[in-house]
Amino acid sequence: MALPKVIGTETEYGIAAVGAPDFNPVLASSLLINTYAGALRRIRWDYEQESPLRDARGFEPVQVREPTEEDMGLANVILSNGARYYVDHAHPEYSTPECANPRELVVHDKAGERILERSLLEVDRILPPRQRLNIYKNNTDGKGNSYGTHENYLVDRQTPFGRIVRDLTPFFVSRQVFTGAGKLGFEATWDDSRSPAFQLTQRADFFEAEVGLETTLKRPIINTRDEPHADPDKYRRLHVIIGDANMCEVATYLKLGTTALVLKMIEDEFLPDLTLLGPVAALHEVSRDISCTTHIRLADGRRLSAVQLQWEYLEHAKKYVQQEDAGPGHAELLVRWEAVLSALEDDPLSLHRELDWVAKYRLLDGYRERDGLEWSDPKLRLIDLQYHDVRRDKGLYYRLEKSGKVERLTTDGEIERAVTEPPEDTRAYFRGQCISRYQDAIAAASWDSMIFDTGQEALQRIPMREPLRGTAAHVADLLERSPDPTTLIDLLQG
Repeated sequence: MALPKVIGTETEYGIAAVGAPDFNPVLASSLLINTYAGALRRIRWDYEQESPLRDARGFEPVQVREPTEEDMGLANVILSNGARYYVDHAHPEYSTPECANPRELVVHDKAGERILERSLLEVDRILPPRQRLNIYKNNTDGKGNSYGTHENYLVDRQTPFGRIVRDLTPFFVSRQVFTGAGKLGFEATWDDSRSPAFQLTQRADFFEAEVGLETTLKRPIINTRDEPHADPDKYRRLHVIIGDANMCEVATYLKLGTTALVLKMIEDEFLPDLTLLGPVAALHEVSRDISCTTHIRLADGRRLSAVQLQWEYLEHAKKYVQQEDAGPGHAELLVRWEAVLSALEDDPLSLHRELDWVAKYRLLDGYRERDGLEWSDPKLRLIDLQYHDVRRDKGLYYRLEKSGKVERLTTDGEIERAVTEPPEDTRAYFRGQCISRYQDAIAAASWDSMIFDTGQEALQRIPMREPLRGTAAHVADLLERSPDPTTLIDLLQG
């Protein structure tokens, strides 16, 4: 039986400055995070268990990764909601706490946007006059550089990695039809002779390999990083680097929910072989077809559109849920998945309330027609970027949301709670509660441990190797009975 799918996202936000000729994105990102974090800056991130160069194909790291000066700096904090907020590759990055279902993940992904928005407000108070920072939840600077939005899924260690590659590659190539954030133009170095004005995704241009460990060069469809942040004998953490940064809640929900369900089917050997011929080329072709009708070649000789390929996955998912796993939330996910695929078949542009690429395309096309602009006009590039602005009074996505033109799955109240409160049904609850209650006694933390300094000779490490333990059901009473960290540790060890 497949494992429950604990999930999370990591989003590198775009950062830019106005009125700052000496702008340094690393320093600006650090300022942004440290200003928001306040006293939490003193809790360091624990790198002892990290191994980003270990490869799921069985390769040993080519070198031992030593924490960099950037890593060890102050701009790397753990928040009371269980999330991590830090500088990565000159970007502010927000990693959600672990979530046990896709809807909860949508809430905490949106909480990240609120945290970046509030960070901007705090920084604005201390910047010199006429200087300001802007933050965008997108994946490209329009100058040939891309930054990531990564997904993470708990996977059974016993599942052969080759099967994950076989069954997940066609899914990732085809899911672009609902996960894409939309993009004006192209930035690829490969054949651009038939590049359109607009494409489905921001990330497809930057992928060049089928399988690999890289995340910044020669990016692969399937990333092989083997860093579980959990019991390594039982679990993998599938690190997915091929998704876009979504603003639309429905798109985020489908991206995480469908992928988690497909991974369950892979673990239970429920899928047929849908191997593609030339998946990297197919990835580019799907992204560059807003009609969603381009056919891509399968190894068995068939030619299917991305939508037809998604129907293959959906039909097997229906049978799987009926026969193997009628878990909570699956029925709702299947209904939503089917409705979106049906609309993509009939009229993709009807999905402007649900999908980012459609909402953005209609927005750009409206401005283009109104003002008589060519698709290459710089004004449209600014509109493309402004769609992703995290400020609710400036971002064009948020203007659509305010006017009721995009569909919500969450409430503002839920998002506000998630800014400070962790999910209650994963180990993030224990981490977040400890940060809230005992922050002065926490020396360091990571995804799978907390290190306490209780004044004793030795620091006390509390391991957290099980992502579905440390929940409110497991530890809420224990925390209530622990007025201080020493009592907590005694109760845990008793």
